[in-house]
Amino acid sequence: MQLAEHTAQMLDQSGPQVVAIARIGQNLSEYGVRYSHVCLAYRDNGQWRVVHKLNQCGTAYAAVYRQGLGELFLDDLYEYEAAVVIPTPEIQARLLPVVRDNTRLAQLNTPAYSMVAYPWAQTYQQSNQWALETFAMAQEPVAATRERAQAWLRLQGYTPTTLHIGPMKRLGGRLTAANIAFDDHPNEKRFTDRIDTVTVDSVFAWLNRTDMAAPAQLIR
Repeated sequence: MQLAEHTAQMLDQSGPQVVAIARIGQNLSEYGVRYSHVCLAYRDNGQWRVVHKLNQCGTAYAAVYRQGLGELFLDDLYEYEAAVVIPTPEIQARLLPVVRDNTRLAQLNTPAYSMVAYPWAQTYQQSNQWALETFAMAQEPVAATRERAQAWLRLQGYTPTTLHIGPMKRLGGRLTAANIAFDDHPNEKRFTDRIDTVTVDSVFAWLNRTDMAAPAQLIR
């Protein structure tokens, strides 16, 4: 709750209408990744609300939720640090009506969930991927499907993170966790231990590189 309070204070002082907030839900340092989960947050009658996709208790399914800042950080985090990225005013203006609309938030949601979903396929969808594709839909009206949203992201130069995951770890993950699948990845990558997926770090780097948003601000 203290982290939620510090985040709200920072956002109130900065004055944006829509931001992206990341948290450290698990330790991903062995893959060179800092943040595990990103949400879109917006100001609603003076309060901050978040919209994000959450996996249902380790199952193969997930749904989109609207919550408060407190709920975002009450999830047994690995480390109590947040990162906030503030998009440009023009991008915020296009995002705001989307994050307020339940129908549009669910438009690109695919319930079938994999933590390592391939960024350029539509079989599964993980949480960061949903946020990124919804961002794309808000910016480009014709990106009304996942395939078109992904095409727009490619055109805009988004690059996913490549995780190096060996065959034994892949096999163990697939057999023991319902929310991990690799069959949507191209064979030429999967069988050479290269697993591309959407990470918070890659999203934030892309937003900064394309001048769509300011660099991330850390909050503790």
